[in-house]
Amino acid sequence: MKLSEKAEEILEALWIAEEEGGAFLDPEKISIPADDPAFTELTGHALIELRQGMVYFRPEGREEGRMTIRRHRLAERLMMDVLNIRGEAGDYKACQFEHLLNEGVDAKVCTMLNHPATCPHGKPIPPGECCAEARALGDLGVVPLTEFKSGQEGEIAYIQTEDSKKMQKLMAMGVLPGNRILLMQAFPSYIFRVGFSEFAIDTNLAREIFVRK
Repeated sequence: MKLSEKAEEILEALWIAEEEGGAFLDPEKISIPADDPAFTELTGHALIELRQGMVYFRPEGREEGRMTIRRHRLAERLMMDVLNIRGEAGDYKACQFEHLLNEGVDAKVCTMLNHPATCPHGKPIPPGECCAEARALGDLGVVPLTEFKSGQEGEIAYIQTEDSKKMQKLMAMGVLPGNRILLMQAFPSYIFRVGFSEFAIDTNLAREIFVRK
C-alpha cells in the first residue's frame, strides 16, 4: 500500500504514542492539522479511526504503522552507519529517505545493515521477514572485517569512519564498495587482498571495513 508522506508521518506518530504508553494520538501534538486530507486518506483505507478528536489504530492499521516506523528507523541507521550523517541533519535526511524504502527496498537496506535491532536513538526497529530468515539461516549479513576468519572472502559493503585520512587510506588500497576482499591473516595484524594487491592494517582500521559474506 502506497500512502502519502503525511499519512505515513501520522502512522509513525501514532506508533510512537503507543510505544510511550498511550492508546491514542492527539493531532494537536503533531504538525499536521486534524482537517488535513491525510487523515481522510487513512480512514478511507480503514487504517485509523477518529474518536472524540483523537486518533486510534484500527487492527488493519497497526501492521502498516509497524512497517512505516521500521522504514523510518532503518533510514536513520543508514544515515548514521553508512553515510555518517548525524544529529538534526541525519534525522531530517532519514525523514526524506524513509518514503523510498518500499517494495522490498527496506529488506535490502536491513540486510546491508546486518538487521539492526534499534535505531540510533535506542528505539526498537520492528523486525522484518528478512531478519527472521537471516536468524534461521545463521546469515550474519554485513559484518566488520574483524568477524572474518583467515581464508574467507566477501564483498565490501561500506566503510564506517569519521576520519577522512583513514577513508582516503582505505580507498587508496582499493577498499571500495562492491570490490571483493580476501582476508589472508587475522593476527597479529589483518592482511587482506583486494584485486592483485595485498595490504596490512591494524584491528581498529579493520573494524571500519564492513563486508558482505
